[in-house]
Amino acid sequence: MSERTKRLLIVIGFILSVIVIAYAIWAAFFRATPQTPAPEAPQAQAPTGGALTPSQTGRTPGAGEITPGGQALPSAAEVAGGGITKTTELTTAPVADATLSGDGSGVNFYNDSDGKFYRIDATGNVTTLSNKEFPSVENVAWNKDAQKAVLEFPDGSNVVYDFDNETQVTLPQHWKDFEFSPTSDQIAAKSIGLDPNNRWLVTTNADGSNVRSIQELGDNETKVQVNWSPNDQIVAFSDTAEGQGSIDRKMIIPIGKEHENFKGLIVEGLGFQSQWSPDGKRLLYSVSGSYSNYRPLLWIVDGTSASMGDHRKSLSINTWVDKCAWAGIATVYCAVPQGLPPNAGLQPKAFGTFPDAIYRIDVDSGSSALVAIPNGEKTLSKLFVTNDQSVLYFTNLQTGNLESLKLK
Repeated sequence: MSERTKRLLIVIGFILSVIVIAYAIWAAFFRATPQTPAPEAPQAQAPTGGALTPSQTGRTPGAGEITPGGQALPSAAEVAGGGITKTTELTTAPVADATLSGDGSGVNFYNDSDGKFYRIDATGNVTTLSNKEFPSVENVAWNKDAQKAVLEFPDGSNVVYDFDNETQVTLPQHWKDFEFSPTSDQIAAKSIGLDPNNRWLVTTNADGSNVRSIQELGDNETKVQVNWSPNDQIVAFSDTAEGQGSIDRKMIIPIGKEHENFKGLIVEGLGFQSQWSPDGKRLLYSVSGSYSNYRPLLWIVDGTSASMGDHRKSLSINTWVDKCAWAGIATVYCAVPQGLPPNAGLQPKAFGTFPDAIYRIDVDSGSSALVAIPNGEKTLSKLFVTNDQSVLYFTNLQTGNLESLKLK
């Protein structure tokens, strides 16, 4: 072996020794020790009243299933008592645009398969509201007594139909987002012209006469929600005010029927939706903010023209307001999705099929209680409570069928 080769081998050996020693030092003193994953933090809630514990991820068990310990879960109760509760399927086909009937004991709905409207009671008895057929109705806006409705069709046609008198009136095709006044003699709508300068919030008599322009919409049509107050003063809410200092804080502007300049409503979150209490003195709404990890959260505030936004209180319930139903002036029943992840409030359609539990909320005290877990995994929409508060109606979002649950 030549002297040159010997020197080369010595150099290579030295380099390899340095690498081995360096790795040994790194492994002994610097390599991170594997850590056990930390448990997930509980859901954040707003810092005000309410008794609901944040829901945990997981599915709702069905009655009769076997637990890991080998015990069968209790059968579903006939009447809601805070646990798994039996529900009754009232229709065998999907229904649309359900609403509580005028007598407060049944439900009116539209059947897309035959284009007719029906009424059903808690025992499943079905009667037709009219023999007239309305094929392919797209949206229905009922009046307070469910005796009249504005029917919107895919071609843009709009009809006001009186089921008691079997009469109808045609409204302009460029109108949308209809809602009846508390007395049912007027209708609010958005008049959407091709020119943004010709887009208005309008009111009209139920027979289509006496059209009045209430508020110019311009390019802000999607930021205005028609929501006529029971006291007949406010017809809509507008999310068009300037920022209030943070991305979560917004001012919602009430739009008066007579162009009144009402006090703005400050809300802490995005995605404002609202429901009036039956007496119009309070407003229930949902928004999604950083304090709730952008899950939807319910709030209650005063809603009169003089006290709009006063006595604001979080109800500590993570759900959207359109999954709630008033039962009197101080009680609300809500379907609460179980296991909603962070940011669900920003994408309600993407997280709209989680199984629901039903909670009863006392808006005076802010307290809440679990009422029922519908038997099986069901997502509830279009909730209504009968006037005697004995039955809760809902549409099963998975099947589209109308169902009921006994509250007492």
